[in-house]
Amino acid sequence: MDYKSYIKIVEDWPKKGIQFKDITPLMANGDAFRSVVDEIVTYAKEKEIDVIVGPEARGFIIGCPVSYALGVGFVPVRKEGKLPREVVKIDYGLEYGKNILTIHKDAIQPGQRVLITDDLLATGGTIQATIKLVEELGGIVVGCAFIIELSYLGGMEKLQGYDVLSLMSY
Repeated sequence: MDYKSYIKIVEDWPKKGIQFKDITPLMANGDAFRSVVDEIVTYAKEKEIDVIVGPEARGFIIGCPVSYALGVGFVPVRKEGKLPREVVKIDYGLEYGKNILTIHKDAIQPGQRVLITDDLLATGGTIQATIKLVEELGGIVVGCAFIIELSYLGGMEKLQGYDVLSLMSY
């Protein structure tokens, strides 16, 4: 399936100079969204995943249907102040700013095999921070899956040593 035909490019959003890749048209098309989820599920089955982890917010959109299809749990990684219990946190940079990510301290058990999902790999800051949180809790990141990779931003370099699936590249 030609997933790029479902992606809308939004110029200068959220700031001037950014070409935002809008996945909402892909999600609005049942066949396209199902195909994306099915491809990630196929990838995840090969990895013998125990749990899916997804960063806020589009990582939830991708990770939840994948976890449902696999019959495994989903763990959200949220911005600071959004999780109600004890958390582990990390500062990170993204392509147009900085933020803090958190995960519940008891969300990942030592030795659990984790697949991290998100809609997009850009500079790699968010995913690198998510990996660090998972590994701090003793999880083993066995793969990262994205709908889109922005190859010109070099995020893949931050994921050296990790198995990565991206369904399309810009």
